[in-house]
Amino acid sequence: MISAFANTWKIPELRDRILFTLALIVIIRLGVHITLPGVDATVISAWLDDIQKQDPKSATGGITALLTVFSGGGLQQAGIFALGIMPYISASIMVQLLSAVVPKLSRLAREDGGRQKITQYTRYITIGIALVQGFFVAKSLTNPGKIPYMAGIERFGNLVPDPSYTWMFLTVVTIVAGTVLLMWLGDQITEKGIGNGTSIIITVNVISSLPGALIQAWKYFVTGEGVSKYNAIMMVVMIVLLLVVIAATIAITQAQRRIAVQYAKRVVGRKQFGGQTQYLPLKVNYAGVMPIIFASAVLSLPPMMLQWFFAGQPWATKLYGELVGGGLWYYILGGLGIFLFSYFWVAMMFQPSQISEDLKRNGGYIPGVRPGKPTADFLDFTMTRLTFAGAIFLTALFVLPVLTGKVVGLPPGSLVLHFFGGTSLLIMVGVVLDVMRQVETQLLQKHYDGFLRKGKLKGRYDRLGPGGDSASRTALVYLWTVIAVLIVIGMTVYIYKRLH
Repeated sequence: MISAFANTWKIPELRDRILFTLALIVIIRLGVHITLPGVDATVISAWLDDIQKQDPKSATGGITALLTVFSGGGLQQAGIFALGIMPYISASIMVQLLSAVVPKLSRLAREDGGRQKITQYTRYITIGIALVQGFFVAKSLTNPGKIPYMAGIERFGNLVPDPSYTWMFLTVVTIVAGTVLLMWLGDQITEKGIGNGTSIIITVNVISSLPGALIQAWKYFVTGEGVSKYNAIMMVVMIVLLLVVIAATIAITQAQRRIAVQYAKRVVGRKQFGGQTQYLPLKVNYAGVMPIIFASAVLSLPPMMLQWFFAGQPWATKLYGELVGGGLWYYILGGLGIFLFSYFWVAMMFQPSQISEDLKRNGGYIPGVRPGKPTADFLDFTMTRLTFAGAIFLTALFVLPVLTGKVVGLPPGSLVLHFFGGTSLLIMVGVVLDVMRQVETQLLQKHYDGFLRKGKLKGRYDRLGPGGDSASRTALVYLWTVIAVLIVIGMTVYIYKRLH
């Protein structure tokens, strides 16, 4: 594996793609820390410094943790990338569901050039969602004391000194522009970089909170007040548990049921076609991370409704704290929603009747199963059983942080437990596997050994090839020069503030 990483720098095109991806990642992380116009950055800085001194037992909350995943801290920083890539993800999910329900969109997706049209519709919907969400973000910044992810910031001063209509308009436009820029950067990574751009942006946002989680874990288990030998042992146990969870997540993500498909022999002229056996792979976790995103998005609506219509009611305040703070009801409703959404997503996206017709048209059949409707029924029955296993896995992964927190004495929303399950871990594992598949494909095409000498990473290699040419050397030089200048300026400003 070490030699495979070394070989990646021996292939010029692959090296350029990796450098281009890293450069855009740096730009994305720099954009998170650029504060919106009209927002007092000193208030945010003082509040963040105070948060770092807090007890590691402080909770970030269930829904708040999800917002942190997709914004990468942009919401807490009130940055130009405050919404992150979430509007684009919401628009993509909406269009995918509509494509499965609306026949016109379904036909358009299968036509030549139809996918480009659907992508265009997705971008228009993204702008619409960003406008609505940007307005609510700007409105909430004028009264940050009621924002769950900015709790306590009002103690450090007025976040928006002049909340005029002009400021509101400029802030909304800036937030929408930041979302559109992130969407464009994601497309550039997909086309000229390595991996799926949108997934890499989310993964980088997740990893950005890893240093803070490690610091909090070290304080809680090693250097904190009242630390015992038991706490140190528990830290070792948690590290082992994390490795086991990652290994199990990789195993389930890669697991698939291979259905044998036999093709009839055909003689065309002097050549014989067919007669061989191929396999139809059905993934155990077919829905991926979508059920967790669906359930979390649905759970984010009741807290807003409670705040708008039942403000001040005791029962509403208690239920709001349970949902936003990652309480018992959050995980009960979330686990049930994930289980149901797993079946819903598979029902929308997996079409056994179409697969059966395609097999029949191409002369393929499943041994022991008659073509046509019996094949569709067999595929539907098999996928239903696989979905049950995948739904149980996703539900267990969702509730694993709270169970781990009960054992070690941490609240469900603690940043330390952020990487023990849920959306973060599943996205990171999936993205890392996809990037490794792409890199391995490039290595094998250039006659180098892959990451695993005795086998290949499971996946569809024909769909993992880069979408276009890599970035030019001149563009890479200019890009990294600009990044170096920005980093030097940032370090100079940081040192100046510390000295004064």
